[in-house]
Amino acid sequence: MPTHRNEPLAQVSDFDLRLLRVFRAVVECGGFSAAETVLGIGRSAISQQMADLEQRLGLRLCQRGRAGFVLSEEGREVYQLSLRLLGALESFRSEVNGLHQHLRGELHIGLTDNLVSMPRMRITHALAQLKKQGAQVQIHLRMATPPEVEQGVLDGRLQVGVVPQAAPLAGLEYQPLYDERSLLYCAVGHPLFYVDDEQLDDERLDSLDAIAPTFRLPAEVQAHYQRLSCTASASDREGIAFLILTGCYIGYLPDHYAWAWVQQGRLRALKPATRFYDLNLVSVTRKGRRPNLVLERFLQALAATA
Repeated sequence: MPTHRNEPLAQVSDFDLRLLRVFRAVVECGGFSAAETVLGIGRSAISQQMADLEQRLGLRLCQRGRAGFVLSEEGREVYQLSLRLLGALESFRSEVNGLHQHLRGELHIGLTDNLVSMPRMRITHALAQLKKQGAQVQIHLRMATPPEVEQGVLDGRLQVGVVPQAAPLAGLEYQPLYDERSLLYCAVGHPLFYVDDEQLDDERLDSLDAIAPTFRLPAEVQAHYQRLSCTASASDREGIAFLILTGCYIGYLPDHYAWAWVQQGRLRALKPATRFYDLNLVSVTRKGRRPNLVLERFLQALAATA
């Protein structure tokens, strides 16, 4: 028979919680036999678990025998305490689940320029899904060059970014998002604008004034620029477009970004069957980042758009 203990209960384990749930069911059913159906276990197992709980607490919780099931005074107090404890656990569970349903917080995202014209709109759809899940989420979007986006993620000013894939930086994680094709363009007013592709040879193209990007690119993409005569440079794709539209330079632009100018008759692609490169755009997050529900929901929404 359990005896009173002077030492306090050191901790409440998962095993203790299971025993307290059995105890609650027994009390509310009015005895061991009636609790069998509710708990889905036999009377002997219930009896053993009750004995374990009494041993654990050092208290006699009930009388059981021919006279029936009767709570002791201490058993009544433990029952009330167990209701408060188990109720608090259920409240905790419900409120944590509520956090998943009612997102709060901020998302700081950095994007390289001119992704909004991508036909698949994965980023736009993911941001819309995030806002749908959490109306109170505040989204802060910063447009920056790829190095600025990566640095912002590294130093914590940004939680996530989207950049062209290049050599990975230590401390960052990259996930593929888009495949993007870039073509070689010139603008109306350039000497080649009205020259048929059949009359264009690569040697002539490689000798003309061209624009080089200053952001990092994979080695296989850099090779396309190394063959050109790059006499100008730009930190982003909008800058490249500005220079091409002067009619003085040729340069590579993503086809989705150049499309509107092509439709207006202001740009044309030069030998698009051979003068192109494909580039992956990736999402970037910091390795070892602290858990953040808003960020994780955005990344989940981004992955679901694939």
